[in-house]
Amino acid sequence: MTDYIARRIAEPIEIDGNIEKPVWKNATWSRRFVDMATGGPGLYETRTAILWTDAHLYIAFWAEEPFVEARLTERDSLIFLENDLEVFIDGGDCYYELEVNAANTVYEVFFVWRDAYRKGGKFDLPQLDVHDPKSYTFGGNFDRSGTTFWRGTHPRGTRWAFTGFDLPGLKTAVKVDGTLNDNSDIDRGWSLEIAIPWESLALLAAGRSLPPTPGDIWKMFLGRFQKLMVAGKEVEPHPAMALNSHGVDDTHQPDAWSKVRFEN
Repeated sequence: MTDYIARRIAEPIEIDGNIEKPVWKNATWSRRFVDMATGGPGLYETRTAILWTDAHLYIAFWAEEPFVEARLTERDSLIFLENDLEVFIDGGDCYYELEVNAANTVYEVFFVWRDAYRKGGKFDLPQLDVHDPKSYTFGGNFDRSGTTFWRGTHPRGTRWAFTGFDLPGLKTAVKVDGTLNDNSDIDRGWSLEIAIPWESLALLAAGRSLPPTPGDIWKMFLGRFQKLMVAGKEVEPHPAMALNSHGVDDTHQPDAWSKVRFEN
């Protein structure tokens, strides 16, 4: 069973944040995202569409939001501390995380499961240097307490998190339907376009062909976090919406991610 079918297109897409282009009008948009933990209706309408060519993977989002805000503008800021849209791509022994806010600020991390990282192995690369000051160990979003402090609760244990990683050739663009950082009016929301060269996903292919062979399935997290203020206090954790429910408030659960099948 798959959760979304991504269709091949013939021509490249200009990445400008505009999802009103005919190519996206003709795409199949997903169902409305659900609450990541409960599976109930998402707080705001959020949908995604995925297309591909032999050269690129294309992902678009629409995010309803009455007050579009994005204050973080420095690349690799902790975008999840405010409203964002997110894509994770599973590679078996590794996975990639991308977060983008409505100011088009990008945050990227490449994760490698520690049980898969070996000296001289395929992940022992200059861009994945465990001695780099921007490399950390990671146990999960909400797991570091009590007996799970060091290893988290995932059966595979911890991951190396390479926060200095930049995906080659990545392009993102945002378009706001409203006024950014001005809550004196009501906005409709914002859209995001992403283009990823297939050749930059070689470490995530895990033996699969690049570009995919029709019928191939890739697991992806397609989601959104929404900062919410109630009675002057910030709700924690931030409400999360995703194409599929995880049953827990943790994005870092590859087994629960959506199955995307690539077809002509």
